[in-house]
Amino acid sequence: MRQTWEGLDPERRTVLVQLARYAATGFGITIAVALAYWVVAHFIDPNLSLLLVFIVFNFISYALHGRISFKDHGGRDNPARRNLRFALVNVGGLVVNQFWVWLLVKQLGGPTWWPTLAFVFVTPWLTFALHRKWVYA
Repeated sequence: MRQTWEGLDPERRTVLVQLARYAATGFGITIAVALAYWVVAHFIDPNLSLLLVFIVFNFISYALHGRISFKDHGGRDNPARRNLRFALVNVGGLVVNQFWVWLLVKQLGGPTWWPTLAFVFVTPWLTFALHRKWVYA
């Protein structure tokens, strides 16, 4: 295993380390988002629940991914641009997650926890590349 790791070019190793940090950090954030969405969705419309939870966790996500997932990656010289790009990528993730709620809860009549599976296992893979190549580049 060590030989395989050492045989990788440095850029590939960097990406794998970032992916591991993104997965660990993002998993914690995503589980918290999914749980908060599910709890709040018992009291209000599921899509509204997701929007409110997104607003709160977007700030938490920005801080943690910047400090942990993409630590020492890219420049930090233009925070306004990075903030805007982060917001755009996360709004894209929100749109994808709103689709899951709409499809699984509203169209298929499933319980409010069904979309949490997609929140955890699908959407993060869609946003990692954009965060790495565009937001924190």
